[in-house]
This record gives sequence, C-alpha cells and structure tokens, in this order.
Amino acid sequence: MAIKPMNIETASGEARAASTAKGDILDRLLADKQEWAPLMLRLPLGVIFFAHGAQKVLGWFGGFGWNGTMRFFTQTLHIPAPLAVAAFLVEFLGGLALLAGVYTRWVALLAAAQMVVAAILVHLPNGFFLNWTNVPNKGHGIEYNLLLIGAALALAIIGGGRLSVDGALRK
Repeated sequence: MAIKPMNIETASGEARAASTAKGDILDRLLADKQEWAPLMLRLPLGVIFFAHGAQKVLGWFGGFGWNGTMRFFTQTLHIPAPLAVAAFLVEFLGGLALLAGVYTRWVALLAAAQMVVAAILVHLPNGFFLNWTNVPNKGHGIEYNLLLIGAALALAIIGGGRLSVDGALRK
C-alpha cells in the first residue's frame, strides 16, 4: 500500500475552512459589527474626559473648579497658565466632542498627548500601578494613563465610527 504525500499548507487551509464554515459562534455574531467598535471606545473615553474636565472647569464631581485647579496647575505643578487652560479645554470640550464624534481623530490625538504629559509630570513618580488601597499621600501610577492613551490612539486611527457627527458628514 502506497502512502500518499500530504501537502501541509492545503491540509491546514482545509482545516481552517472547515472550522470557519462551522464558525466560532463569537466570530459569526460579531463579523458584521466591527463598525461599532469605535463607538465602544468613543463613548467611555468621552465620558471620562468630560467628567475630569467638568471637575476642573465647573467644580462638578468633587472637583475644585476653574480657580482652584488653575492654582494647583500653575503653583504646584508649575504648568504655565495657557497650557493649563488648554488641558482644561481638551478634557471638557474634547470629552463632549468625543461623545458626539466631532473631529474625533484630532480630539483623540490631543487627548492622548495630554495623557502623556499627565503620565510624565504627575503619575510617573508614583510608579506603574494605581493606588488601589488609597495609601495616604501617594498618588496613582501611569497604568490608567496608558489605557487612555491606547484608546485615544486607536480612535485617532479608526475615526469616530457609527453614530458620530464625523460619519454623518461623510455621507
């Protein structure tokens, strides 16, 4: 009895095709939903940036408001006032823009840049991890900043997606 040689590439391709034909249930459910992924990034990122901006600008959510935050940025962090104002507006107005999907790519780039600055100036001295146990006089590390930077850069690459003003204007 002769042994027939087997083509590995063909065999693995056939196995993949059979697997896809049966289909992983998650692949089948989500295959045509990828255009919704930017929305899933944009909404939480917009909420996070808006809430932090509202703390700085309006004093909402336990924030110190414009004057208190400006004093902290300029006197404690030694950030020039024009850059502090830019940071406030990127968070506050940028958060709203992300929620609506307006200028998503540009706003996401600004948000990522702001998080890089925050990570370096404020959080890096505290290490990598968040201060989960709220140790007094110890701030949070950079891990949260890295998450926000990654999400913002992903949005800068893929755009606002579904239910965005950007997408509506392109139609």
